[in-house]
Amino acid sequence: MLKKIISLLLCVFAIVLTACSKNGSENLNTSSFTIKDDTGYVTAFEKKPERILTFSMGLDGIVLGILPPEKMVAVSAMHHDENSSNITPIAKKIPRTVLKIASEEVMALKPDVVFIYDWGRSNEADALRAIGVKVVVCKGPRNIAEIKRNIELIAKTLQEEAKGIELIGKMDAKLAQLKEQLGRIPLKKKKKVALVSIMQSYGGTGCTYDDICKHANVINGIADVGLKNGQPLTKEMLVKMNPDVFLLPSHRFNGFDLDKFNREYFEDPALQSIAAVQKKQFFNPRDAYIYASSQDVVFGVQEVARAAYGEEFAQGPNSHLSVVEE
Repeated sequence: MLKKIISLLLCVFAIVLTACSKNGSENLNTSSFTIKDDTGYVTAFEKKPERILTFSMGLDGIVLGILPPEKMVAVSAMHHDENSSNITPIAKKIPRTVLKIASEEVMALKPDVVFIYDWGRSNEADALRAIGVKVVVCKGPRNIAEIKRNIELIAKTLQEEAKGIELIGKMDAKLAQLKEQLGRIPLKKKKKVALVSIMQSYGGTGCTYDDICKHANVINGIADVGLKNGQPLTKEMLVKMNPDVFLLPSHRFNGFDLDKFNREYFEDPALQSIAAVQKKQFFNPRDAYIYASSQDVVFGVQEVARAAYGEEFAQGPNSHLSVVEE
């Protein structure tokens, strides 16, 4: 009798365990995950994001290096300017464009996730989260290493970590190729370049452009005269700097008068003693590369090398690193 009772209890126990296990597996959502962004904010996702939105050209570029354009609900309108963007052909496949964050427009687009930079945008992130939008804040990069970190964060959020690693690998391969090319050039001295930006306080120590110059084996004239990023560059400083090459804007978006802007440096009497002016060493790099904050920053390195050391470093208008399958 005791054996029968024990056998019966074991059967009941087994049935209960099976039921619990079944119910547990039904309630467990194995596709859910959390992401901690660069501000430390943790966002919970129930599933892999399929509808993506960013409010930055650089973040657009990273996403479009990992996922095909149909995964994005909109892109920056600036991508339609071929001087400002190196992914115009890809961006034109996305019907909607945006210029700034507007809660009503974001809600209408119904993104699964919005990526933004931390450049003074914490209030915008809070406002979007308040209406139920999932926001992941990325660090506004100051060097190439921080761009790689953003790629890792975005790839992790998109549940495409392997593609993020592959994309960073392509960056490293391109930088190694450029380093090898630069090493073959017999240099009497490093060229000193001066970036004359429509953002007059951009280009000093502590920004991506400064890191681009280091990889391009040139002297960043702005940093060389002691300016940090955010400090304005004056014409008096240009004379003191005496650069070998001027990098002038190529930006023509929204009716910007590029020719008038550039003439200020070609024709200003106060600048005629500068070596770059005397030798007419003016170069209009593609803004899309020089100001890149995506994986395509490597083409910014190539563009600066081209300005300083010649056409061996020439490249086309739409160079773009991607691991998206065609």
